[in-house]
Amino acid sequence: MSGLDLFGPEPPKPASTDSAWSVLEVTMRARYLVEAGLGTLWVRGEVTGFKAYRSGHWYFTLRDAQAQVRCVMWQTDHRRMRPPEEGTQVFVAARPTVWEEKGELRLTVKQLIPTKAGGVWQLELEQAKAALQKDGLLDPARKRSLPPYPTRIAIVTSIEGAAINDIISVIGRRWPSVDLLLVPTPVQGDEAEGEICAALALVNRIPGLDLVIVGRGGGSREDLWAFNTERVARAVAAVNVPTISAVGHETDISLTDLVADLRAPTPSAAAEAAVPDRDAVAAVVAGLARRVAQGLTRRTAVIGERLDRAGDRLQGSMQSLVERAGAQVGQLAAQLDALSPLRVLERGYAVARDGDDRVLRRRDQFSPGLAFRLTVSDGDVRASVER
Repeated sequence: MSGLDLFGPEPPKPASTDSAWSVLEVTMRARYLVEAGLGTLWVRGEVTGFKAYRSGHWYFTLRDAQAQVRCVMWQTDHRRMRPPEEGTQVFVAARPTVWEEKGELRLTVKQLIPTKAGGVWQLELEQAKAALQKDGLLDPARKRSLPPYPTRIAIVTSIEGAAINDIISVIGRRWPSVDLLLVPTPVQGDEAEGEICAALALVNRIPGLDLVIVGRGGGSREDLWAFNTERVARAVAAVNVPTISAVGHETDISLTDLVADLRAPTPSAAAEAAVPDRDAVAAVVAGLARRVAQGLTRRTAVIGERLDRAGDRLQGSMQSLVERAGAQVGQLAAQLDALSPLRVLERGYAVARDGDDRVLRRRDQFSPGLAFRLTVSDGDVRASVER
């Protein structure tokens, strides 16, 4: 089986029947080559032979003037879709394969879009969405958080539409201190796509920018189409700061909504999401101030109680220290008093001193005619030596 080249020259005839391929081997190789070589395709054709089975699966043939191919669409891929009518021109996103049991080419359909009623636009939208998805621009992980308190916001929209007035009114009421920079651009018409991209490129050159709001008010599908183009979606994704997309009404979802960091249902809602409400912030600040004041009051009361207890302990310690010191002083005074010479004199002793106030301790110091004084317990007595 590995030696077969379906696209090469005609293989030689087998030498024996043992080297021949089975039909299953041929169809399996054909299936491998078709699936590996083609991948998912967008195909346009006319629906014919449509059948919806009880299992929920759809089987039909897609044909044009020169060829036809069998198709299957599983029930999980067509939920909430109406079955196409016989002869309807459609676009299908399908993966080609080979049905081995019958040896025929078949398309496994993943999406089915009628060409009428905007089917061509829907096809372009799906193709652009697939390209953005492939490059990771629709990945929720790449979305950035909005700044909580922006100071400078750029608004990319028409100067003539109601959207700019709504945004200015809401932001002026909620957070009037922010700087608003209008980058005017057409938002519908043939030139809108290029002008919007140029405005978004200009936004990246504005210094000190915190946030960008891009969008417009409601309108028909044709009016909103510029925001569904791949070029504008990539320009929104390339903005250096967080972006809010607000296109149309709440039910309108555009490609710019998918690539922006935040999708707002209306321009007014975008303004509300862009800035905080000053009344709410003031209420929060007032609540914080009250809690801080209450906390300080409680802390002050606790510290006051601790100081009172510390003062009581200090006073008790000082009093105890004074009492112990007084006792020690009294004890020392008693010891000094016991050692005082006056206490000795009170017991009947006297001290003799001459005129030079020298103490006379020996008998030979008392010469006849010597004047001296005797100090007794209650004073001095004048005396002299007679013999």
